[in-house]
Amino acid sequence: MERAGVVIIGAGVVGLAVGARLSRPGRSVYILEKHDSFGRETSSRSSEVIHAGIYYPAGSLKAKLCVKGNRLLYELCAKAGVNHRKISKLIVAVDENEEEDLEKLFKRGVANGVEGLELIDARRIKDLEPEVRARRAIYSPETGIIDTHNLMKYLAQKIKDNKGDLVYNSCVVGLRKVTTGYEIDVKDAAGDIFTFASGVVINSAGLESDTVAAMPGIDVDKEGYRLKYCKGQYFRVGNSFKCGLVRRLVYPVPHEKAAGLGVHVTKDLAGSLRLGPDTLYVARDKFDYEVDLRRRKDFCSAAAKFLPFLQEDDLTPDTAGIRPKLQGPDDDFRDFVINEESLKGFPGLVNLIGIESPGLTASLAIAEYVEGLLRL
Repeated sequence: MERAGVVIIGAGVVGLAVGARLSRPGRSVYILEKHDSFGRETSSRSSEVIHAGIYYPAGSLKAKLCVKGNRLLYELCAKAGVNHRKISKLIVAVDENEEEDLEKLFKRGVANGVEGLELIDARRIKDLEPEVRARRAIYSPETGIIDTHNLMKYLAQKIKDNKGDLVYNSCVVGLRKVTTGYEIDVKDAAGDIFTFASGVVINSAGLESDTVAAMPGIDVDKEGYRLKYCKGQYFRVGNSFKCGLVRRLVYPVPHEKAAGLGVHVTKDLAGSLRLGPDTLYVARDKFDYEVDLRRRKDFCSAAAKFLPFLQEDDLTPDTAGIRPKLQGPDDDFRDFVINEESLKGFPGLVNLIGIESPGLTASLAIAEYVEGLLRL
């Protein structure tokens, strides 16, 4: 039976980051991906934002890895020529009721070590963004945007340069603990199943990471690993003149226990504006990536609270994605699960579950964290 040193399941941005971190000549590293290329699911359907680390409770993995990942990602982009821009962001309070929550959010960002945050008034908001209407805002200069495909392409090439192997059309259908590590059953594009062994397995399977975690015998319900699927839709602003009226990202104040950050306004590297995502929990066996045109009015109403120039006819359906969430509707905050499972009887198995936002920003820091868990 063929044997690998390290197997990584899933070639989204996090799996690629881990692969780029762990691969090197003399260590056999395989990244298994069920699709025909990298980043076909969650990683290619995001806002493409480099977050600063404001939203997450102090001490959480999301906070620590986002703040560190922000710095690592900017360093990599500058070094490797990955398309990006440190565009900055405003988180806006449009009425008096939101100002208290905005101040709490500001204090959380400061506690998390986010650099450069400012709490600004309406006059300063108008100086920065004349068309934005708000009473107060958090100004975050370390927030940016990135070409996610360009980043993943770089990481994939680094894996190849390090003599690692990216194996596409390879769906993991079985994972068993054996004396020497793990046996992995993989189904290829023709439907044939082959088996090989590895001493280390890293489960970065995104939307199916809980399914993979259950394969060797972990009780995912008992451990709190069961995922919920949360769909997020986007609309694009088709009016090029109106796209030019906003220079930064603009976010509302998020509600407590909300599944997302609220419908926000993001710019892409071409200068276009997008609104989204919304949050809709969906059945795992019945989801799709269609954008419901009937939601256009709600999107416009949400964004027009702080961008009054927007009209419903400005919006056209863009794209949608599915978040692999551990947090259900109205649940309290749930952190990333990044566990080396020796205590459960599975040494050398690392589970990465619930890696949603800020997973893109945190990807390089997650890879470093995984390496530390394995002590490779």
